[in-house]
Amino acid sequence: MSLAKNLNLLNPHPTPDIISTQELYSDEPQLETHLHLEQIIILLTCLQWWWRERNDFFASGNISIYYEKQQVKQKPHKFRGPDFFVVLNTHPEPRTSWVVWQEEGRFPNVIIEILSKRTAKTDRTTKKELYQDTFKTPEYFWFHPKTMEFAGFRLSEGIYEPIHANSRGWLWSEELGLYLGIHQRQLRYFTEEGELVPIPTEQLAVERQQLAVERQQRELAQQQVAQMEELLARYRDEFGELPD
Repeated sequence: MSLAKNLNLLNPHPTPDIISTQELYSDEPQLETHLHLEQIIILLTCLQWWWRERNDFFASGNISIYYEKQQVKQKPHKFRGPDFFVVLNTHPEPRTSWVVWQEEGRFPNVIIEILSKRTAKTDRTTKKELYQDTFKTPEYFWFHPKTMEFAGFRLSEGIYEPIHANSRGWLWSEELGLYLGIHQRQLRYFTEEGELVPIPTEQLAVERQQLAVERQQRELAQQQVAQMEELLARYRDEFGELPD
């Protein structure tokens, strides 16, 4: 009998092999449709642009959240992959996944699921229960890019209560300090004053247009000055200097 076996006989509760969790990669499937990809990109880029002066949050989409650490080798850690989530009071550096026990126990503050025919039932039931009872995520929203189904919930005494829509059908997110609402069949952010948070490419186009208008105005002003100087030069040639 080997020394290892002898030691195991002396120890009825041998120490299990430990899984190294220094870097866990996301294990999420490919997004179902281009609509899902486009919607996640919009949610991510708009929020990053709106909060471009902040460095205290992490936002991502379709990456795994590892939330329960397993100690025994060959037994996988538990994880879920929301379509989009935001964690506040953390640093924004990129991650290959969100590993709760490596992030001071932080779970997402906001989760948004993009529904599909295949995932809608799970998003409305199993995931909702997980985000409520285990993640204890303060706010959970879902949106269906085809049917326009849109709902939101806020944690109240451990239970998700529906967030009531305003007159425009928007839902207020206390965590984000923004409304979420449907605009041109997409889920978008709106400020408390009702301003649409722009997509960065849209904002860039607006800024370029403004610069073009300003350039045209400068060119027109320069032309007007040149015309006035030409008229003054002709006047001086014919009549001399202007009287005081």
